[in-house]
Amino acid sequence: MQVTDVRIRKVDDEGKLKAYVTITFDNCFVVHNVKIIEGKTGLFIAMPSRKTATGEYKDVAHPVSPEFRNEMQEKILAEFNAGHVMDSSEKSDGE
Repeated sequence: MQVTDVRIRKVDDEGKLKAYVTITFDNCFVVHNVKIIEGKTGLFIAMPSRKTATGEYKDVAHPVSPEFRNEMQEKILAEFNAGHVMDSSEKSDGE
């Protein structure tokens, strides 16, 4: 599975949350609301999640292998660090 598109929307004044990401795989599967977060040791991604009835957060979608997660994170953060980011007021296609 290949990452074929990454769209990043910068978030203003949200503390550690820096951006929301929409990532497309093989031009046929999209995951919205991946987050870029500033952690103690730098930026990392967090997968989209929802709050359960018990108050716990569970990922809606996530990579099965650590290798694929690392590949996703590297591609997303490379785009973010290269400045390929939309303002929070801009909408990307399909959203």
